Order: sequence, then C-alpha cells, then structure tokens
Amino acid sequence: MNAPATALPARVPVALFQALTLDDGRHVIARPLLPQDEAAEQAFVMALSATSRYRRFHVGLQRLPPSALERLVHIDQREHVALVVHEPGDDDEPLLVADARYVKNGAASAEFAIAVADGWQGRGLGRRLMRLLARHAARHGVATLSGDVLADNTPMLRMLEGLGAELAPRDDEPGVWLATFRL
Repeated sequence: MNAPATALPARVPVALFQALTLDDGRHVIARPLLPQDEAAEQAFVMALSATSRYRRFHVGLQRLPPSALERLVHIDQREHVALVVHEPGDDDEPLLVADARYVKNGAASAEFAIAVADGWQGRGLGRRLMRLLARHAARHGVATLSGDVLADNTPMLRMLEGLGAELAPRDDEPGVWLATFRL
C-alpha cells in the first residue's frame, strides 16, 4: 500500500527545528519542509520578486510548474534535506519567508540553494540558514557543500564569502560563480 502524499517523511531531521533571532531582533522558526507545505511553498515562490526568483532558479518563472513543486516538496530529508522559515505562531497555514536546502550529489558532496523573501533580506536570515545547513550536512557525512550563484547576486556572494566559501567563476557557465564550503 502506498503512503498518502501528505505523509511525513520517514525521518524528520529534528536538528533543523530552530528558533532564530535575526539581526533586527525579530524571531522566526526554522523547521524541516513537510509535504503539507506544498501550497505555502508555491505561495512563497510566487511572492518573490522577479529578480529573487531568477536568482534562485536561474530562469524566469512566475510560479513553480507542478513537476518542479513536487520535486521540491516531496523529499526524503536524507539525500534531499530542506527547511523553511516562518514567524512563530504561524503553524497552521505558515507564510514562508525562506527556503534552504541541500541535495547530495555524491557520497560526500551536496549542492545547496537558499531563497529569502524580499522583505526579509538583509536581516541575517540567509547567513543563519547557511550555517544551519552546513552543520546538518557535516553531521550527515557531507564534506563539500557547493552552490551556483549568479555573478550579479552581490549580496549572496558577499554573504557566502563572509562565511568562508571559496568563490570561483564557472568556466562552463558564464555569469555564474561556484561557492564551495569544505566542511
């Protein structure tokens, strides 16, 4: 018998449940992404500015196609680990303000991606999420965490460099930098 689409992943990473205080003093909750977050994830992506959506997905889109939404939300939380952020007390129908994830692409390597809602950028949320992802990845055998960043995404490049990422332009993709953390 198949499990319903809204079933919880077999293993929800408890370490990803975190109360975070941002640079401006606001409090948010970071937690694992769950299958029932599908509508909230789509709403989060649609609420991003065109620039933020392009910086996250590297293509112009207004909403996630159903197949992409399925791949982003219905995950195993082992090979593909994802967390979302919302304000406290916003549990029933959360308004997501950030999404961060990594997908293993080898025995000891993974690719990361982070998106922060436009009104929440510049508050230290991306930095905290990157640290949380990196700690979780390292505890689960990932030695190298890398991600593509568009060359014009200066705030993200600065943040990643400040966290110790090695940055290098990609030879195979003009206008894209590779950010790599050795964990």
